Amino acid sequence: MDPVVHFEMPYDDPARMQKFYQAAFGWKMQMLGQEMGNYVVAKTGPTTAEGWPTEVGRINGGFFARTGDKPDQYPSVVISVDDIKAGMDAVRRAGGEVLGDPMDIPGVGAYVSIRDSEGNRVGILEPLPMPKKAKAKPKVKKPAAAKKKAKAPARKKKKPARHW
Repeated sequence: MDPVVHFEMPYDDPARMQKFYQAAFGWKMQMLGQEMGNYVVAKTGPTTAEGWPTEVGRINGGFFARTGDKPDQYPSVVISVDDIKAGMDAVRRAGGEVLGDPMDIPGVGAYVSIRDSEGNRVGILEPLPMPKKAKAKPKVKKPAAAKKKAKAPARKKKKPARHW
């Protein structure tokens, strides 16, 4: 199963939207600027330094500027897929529509919007690989210094008995 990993909603007034979600829900908002289409990232809880949620089941989201030239500008969810092209093919086979070509989102992955069988706009995302954490070397307990045993006196070897 492919999980829901993100939500998106349009805004008309970024300052008003940020003020509302910060005041109503305590979300932390981050405007990404013009080079990222004035997208606003919404952090809904604690995150890693890279921005990933640290609590199981929690997702973050974002807000995009509503414009007159894009279809289906409504709240939607984003579903993570292992392969964007295979995900697009699965949408088409299931009776959905792919809305354009995938776009690369720097630091995030490949994204494309789709319309499901009920007319809802949904995003699918092939995320970039998660950075691997350096594994801490397991601590090896050093054995306590073994007490040296006193050596037993060397035994003289017995000569084999002669049988003649």
